[in-house]
Amino acid sequence: MTTHFATSYPRTGVTVLGLGAMGSALAARLLDIGYDVTVWNRTPGRDTVLVESGAHPAETVADAAGANPLIVVCLLRATSVYETLTPVVEQLRGRTLINLTTTTPNEARALADWADRHGIAYLTGAILAVPDMIGTPAAQIFYSGPQPIYEQHHELLDTWATSTYDGADPGMASLVDLAMLSGMYQMFAGFFHGAAMVGSEGMTAEEFARRATPFLRAMTSGFREYAAVIDAGDYTAPGQQSLEFSDLGHIVSASEEQCVDPATLVALQGLITREIAAGHGSEGFARVFESMRADTGDRTAERIA
Repeated sequence: MTTHFATSYPRTGVTVLGLGAMGSALAARLLDIGYDVTVWNRTPGRDTVLVESGAHPAETVADAAGANPLIVVCLLRATSVYETLTPVVEQLRGRTLINLTTTTPNEARALADWADRHGIAYLTGAILAVPDMIGTPAAQIFYSGPQPIYEQHHELLDTWATSTYDGADPGMASLVDLAMLSGMYQMFAGFFHGAAMVGSEGMTAEEFARRATPFLRAMTSGFREYAAVIDAGDYTAPGQQSLEFSDLGHIVSASEEQCVDPATLVALQGLITREIAAGHGSEGFARVFESMRADTGDRTAERIA
């Protein structure tokens, strides 16, 4: 794994396809530091500010694809990428395509295969940031695919965010990105659930946030300890909270008493119950990881097939 953030900026030509909030932020950042940028968007008019800042507008996606050897795509879904690029696939032959559209790992792998069949150098990118963060080290973008492509362009990529190369598998960047987002959304869901519980008796969400934030912040410091347990596969080591002690039934009951939907907790309780039923009740709470984990051998064989 390689991580960078830019310290110098070569000025080369780049085409950006897709000018939603994120695509516009990517293009604007390149313009701000002196890149020659061609832009295209399916919906007319979204390039106005960028053109005023010096971007070259392309009337068609074919014009945009032919303008530069490096094309950056930031569209809505994988289907949008195919719909946009398939009609101009011959113009893309011999060029480099960096796809920053949110995709699943298998969608990213399929796009990489499609690009390879058509003689297009292809790199997957996955953005962990909001548009306002682009251009700062706080933004993260993960990349995977052929390392020579990443190394050739990493100085440009680093102008947007802290860049991390996650290996040759084109799907890996997407997998890491979505795994990060899984943690974020489930954390937010836990906060929303707690706010709903106390809100049933009149406490404001603001007051709950004030009290919950320092506690939750402190709890995230335990991630590395849990990670060490999971990587070692030893859920019997001293100092772990047992699954039996981690039973969430009382929180589920309290939620129901307050007429708050406990669905998110019920899902976790199901994992705990499964591990206890399998005879692991005295082992550590992190043991629920074993009920979530993929059988990587089967998954790998499935992809190869």
